Amino acid sequence: MSRVSDFSLHTQPRLVQWLLLAVLAGSAGQLLKYWSIPAALFLGPMLVAIAFGVAGVSIRIHKLAFRIGQGFVGMLVAHAMTLSVLTTVAQSWHVMLVATVLTVLLSAVVGLVLVRCTDIDGSTAAWGTSPGAASAMVAMSEESGADPRVVATMQYVRVVCVVMIGALVSHLFAGDSAALVPISTVTPESGNPLDIVFSVIAIVVGVAVSARVPAGALLVPLLIGGALQLTGLLHINLPRSLLAVAYGMVGCYIGLRFDRAAVLYVWRRLPAMICSAVLLIALCSVSAWLLSEWMGKDFLSVYLATSPGGLDSMAIIAMDTHADVGFVLAMQTLRLFAVIISGGFLARQVIRLTEKKPEAVINPL
Repeated sequence: MSRVSDFSLHTQPRLVQWLLLAVLAGSAGQLLKYWSIPAALFLGPMLVAIAFGVAGVSIRIHKLAFRIGQGFVGMLVAHAMTLSVLTTVAQSWHVMLVATVLTVLLSAVVGLVLVRCTDIDGSTAAWGTSPGAASAMVAMSEESGADPRVVATMQYVRVVCVVMIGALVSHLFAGDSAALVPISTVTPESGNPLDIVFSVIAIVVGVAVSARVPAGALLVPLLIGGALQLTGLLHINLPRSLLAVAYGMVGCYIGLRFDRAAVLYVWRRLPAMICSAVLLIALCSVSAWLLSEWMGKDFLSVYLATSPGGLDSMAIIAMDTHADVGFVLAMQTLRLFAVIISGGFLARQVIRLTEKKPEAVINPL
């Protein structure tokens, strides 16, 4: 299979590669949806794109398309941000703060473990294990002098692990009642067509003004859409076809980042990266169980809220499984801001705690 995909993908014209990616990604999403896999329209295209990237295709999803896809996810989530949801979130702010600090500290601990077990430097390990938006972490890591290739690989390896494990956990805990598409959110047939136009315009405007905001392509449309909806100026209405394309663009952008050069560069470190991602997911799962017992809240919502995945992917899974979207969104957003603010400081602490270790190991030998 690998020889066929090797020959039939990277040797084909770009137009053929695009057509194959579109057909296979869409088919994979529909197949996973048929199998009742949460976030199928996101997970399927991502897995197909990973195969394409590793096979050496030359096509890449433009970053603007990725940002617009994030904007659609943000606008979709904004529809769930009702006044009652915000009231519930305000009542749980102290729990969210504890959970956010706990997750950030756990990521720092995993970063320290990774540095001790591999030759990855402290700054790269700290940014690679930071539980924030992957694109924002890669950009900020490059500014701080870390290796963006390793950080990107660590971040997206963890995204793949989080999404696949999250889909499994969601399937187990949500059961057959989980809807794969939030029907109550996407009802273009019964809505005003102008609402669709205005919703798309709000997304485009939000993406356009968010260029300098970390994870702004998702957060700014979310804030604009939420504000317009709460004030009654806009009824958010997004067709399922557009959402499927948006999910696919986000998934394919992430998947195609796993090109052969990046995989070869980090091949020797890949098992450690996967182990660190699984370790962080496991630690966050334990904290989610403790928090769910403390709050008396369903485990699935708390698990998705504390899961060290991207805000967009966790939002998609939360919407698809009827979890508490407001709680998940608030936790993930709060943690994103916390990581952005504290990322540089944590990276310096990891470097400080690990920079003397090589001498301690080498001298006795």
